[in-house]
Amino acid sequence: MAVVIRLTRRGAKKKPFYRIVAADSRMPRDGRFLEILGTYDPMLEENGCKVDAEKAAAWIKKGAKPSKTVDSLFKKAGVGA
Repeated sequence: MAVVIRLTRRGAKKKPFYRIVAADSRMPRDGRFLEILGTYDPMLEENGCKVDAEKAAAWIKKGAKPSKTVDSLFKKAGVGA
């Protein structure tokens, strides 16, 4: 099972809100996931990303690969990914 750390979309039309989750790569974007690692709100001016750094580091240590978008969010949030 390949685990990826990616975004799942929540929120209403024209008002996106995302969860950062660890999920099986075979599951659909908004489908089943293993654990919620944080949130990302692009509508906020600054600091719209909240990540549990310990959980994220644990999943990366186990072999999970962050998507390109999540990797850039981790860099902005200061999570060592």
